[in-house]
Amino acid sequence: MSDFSASRLVKMATRHALLLGIVAVVVVLASGDLSACPTCKDGVAESDPEGMNLARGYFYSILIMLAMPFTLAGSFGAYVWREMRRQERVRLEESSGAMPRSATGHDA
Repeated sequence: MSDFSASRLVKMATRHALLLGIVAVVVVLASGDLSACPTCKDGVAESDPEGMNLARGYFYSILIMLAMPFTLAGSFGAYVWREMRRQERVRLEESSGAMPRSATGHDA
């Protein structure tokens, strides 16, 4: 790698780091204003029981929506892993001359 491309790479990395720093500062400074939606914020500030329940409902619905992609991906991944293990076990039993478990009815 020549000196020209290395210095160019360093300049580009410096610019990206500076941009990332500016974005981080803006997010930290704006986080006080972005703490909640107006309905939840007003309900919690006034200690209104109905507003608190509404805010709690939003909170749990957001948690469930955030967990759903991980649950689906994990379930699909576990299914694929289990099927791959089952197929490998069948292949090994067939190569050793033993009768596969699925043929005997004891698939576990």
